[in-house]
Amino acid sequence: MKEFVGFKHGVNLGGWLSQSSYEKSHLENFITEADIKTIAEWGCDHVRLPFDYDIVLGSDNAVKDDAFKYLDRCVDWCEKHGLNIILDLHKTIGFSFDKGEEETGFFEEESYQDIFMAMWSEIAKHYADKADHVAFELLNEITDQKYAMIWNGIAARTIREIRRFAPDNFVLIGGIFNNSIFGLTLLDKPCDEKIVFNFHYYNPLVFTHQKAYWVDKMTPECDIYYPASKEEYYAKSLEFLGEDYAGNIERFGGETVNAEYMEWEMRVAVEVAEKLEVPIYCGEYGVIDKVADDQLLSWYKDVSGVFNRFGIGRAAWTYRAKDFGITDPCRAGIADSIVKNL
Repeated sequence: MKEFVGFKHGVNLGGWLSQSSYEKSHLENFITEADIKTIAEWGCDHVRLPFDYDIVLGSDNAVKDDAFKYLDRCVDWCEKHGLNIILDLHKTIGFSFDKGEEETGFFEEESYQDIFMAMWSEIAKHYADKADHVAFELLNEITDQKYAMIWNGIAARTIREIRRFAPDNFVLIGGIFNNSIFGLTLLDKPCDEKIVFNFHYYNPLVFTHQKAYWVDKMTPECDIYYPASKEEYYAKSLEFLGEDYAGNIERFGGETVNAEYMEWEMRVAVEVAEKLEVPIYCGEYGVIDKVADDQLLSWYKDVSGVFNRFGIGRAAWTYRAKDFGITDPCRAGIADSIVKNL
């Protein structure tokens, strides 16, 4: 399997330039150079930086004069401390993975797609000379399956535009169902050697997102250990997530949901990578802060082991806050152990 060189062990900087208020005090202080230095000292080789179109575009949907102020700041910090960086467009005009953002129309409105491609053109121009350590991720977590083929077309056109200015930067593409492994099977064959397929891994979701208020059907009553029996995971997934999520648990041939289950799922991603001769990468994985420390560490140890067996690079979600923060006070007692399993 082809390797995504320089992007093996990383962490997300979620909640800074995306999923935030964009207030100046927040933008100036949420992530600082000291945080980047800390991540480098952990032994990571990269960060993934989610950012929204609001950071780059003004009210007229044109690139702002200071569009790259915060992106440049982080790119420079990373370069200083020996880290590579993925610039991940987390929200574009007309689409967000988060239904609460109320962004609609991207997959239907050509004008929104034109803005998207023009924005990536400017980003490509700006970072073309940093191809050795700056990669581009086109868009975070496409949702519905009805967008799969439309997304393939938009991605292909955007990559052609990017390549006019930045022929050597890696470009990451994820699939439907919020960058699910299944979504990788619906992506078109890469158009050049610098394309990487990206998936997210939060499985089993009923464990990693137990009690998550933003998940449909999930309630505070959901409580499940890791590892546990297939029967228990199937029942809890059916109750708190629904048939689509429970179905994959049911198809698993093992008796216990553990590292064997993770390996069974991720083998699908590996098969896609080998068939299409494309590197694969896991842009997000992690466990909600509602989970007990010992359970969280068991999951991290197992998922890290599977990533290592397959040679899959990854970035944990997330450095701070957003209910998953590695450095949050609630995880102070186990932060070092999490870092050892990144």
